[in-house]
Amino acid sequence: MDEKDLAQLKEQLEAIKNDISSDVEQTLTEIAHQEGNIPDPNDRASVESDRTFELRIRGRERKLMDKVDEALNRIEEGTYGICEGCGEDISVKRLKARPVATYCIDCKTKLEQREKAQGR
Repeated sequence: MDEKDLAQLKEQLEAIKNDISSDVEQTLTEIAHQEGNIPDPNDRASVESDRTFELRIRGRERKLMDKVDEALNRIEEGTYGICEGCGEDISVKRLKARPVATYCIDCKTKLEQREKAQGR
């Protein structure tokens, strides 16, 4: 992978991180400004359902943020783009599609097949 590709991927990771941060701020602002007393039980249930859904999405984004931070650390350490399974380079095409990838496509396929066989 050349320096240009690495710079693009780092920029992509930073953009993901910024998007997640702004989404979190927006969610916190919306939750803080919601009315606390909703007399209609159906409306209250709807608001609670929406809030639960939003928090579940934020939980998933938190996990993605952790992966983004790990990828940025690997860039700084010089280990970004190296497969954790076989030690070979992960293709730039794969990294552009999934910049937090830690396995090449072959190792990831084998890992998923093993997980499927184990019933995960």
